[in-house]
Amino acid sequence: MKTGVILYIVGENPMRETTDIETEIKKLEPETERVEVVAKNAGHFDISEAWWALTVKGMQRIICMVGEINAAGALQMKNKTLRLCG
Repeated sequence: MKTGVILYIVGENPMRETTDIETEIKKLEPETERVEVVAKNAGHFDISEAWWALTVKGMQRIICMVGEINAAGALQMKNKTLRLCG
């Protein structure tokens, strides 16, 4: 089963070019085949748009995770995970 992850970025710090989101997600969900980002300054506009992008690309299992970019520019994951289905 193909797995995709939607990373919903919260907080005030903007996402930087040096933030390696895919590597961080692979540590948490090693079977992830595709990652879509929802953030105010990068990626998708909302979760439903990212969900649609993953669904169209054949992902059957879609997980939504919440993260925050800290002041140093590193991704800090929150303890909130949702499994989305359609």
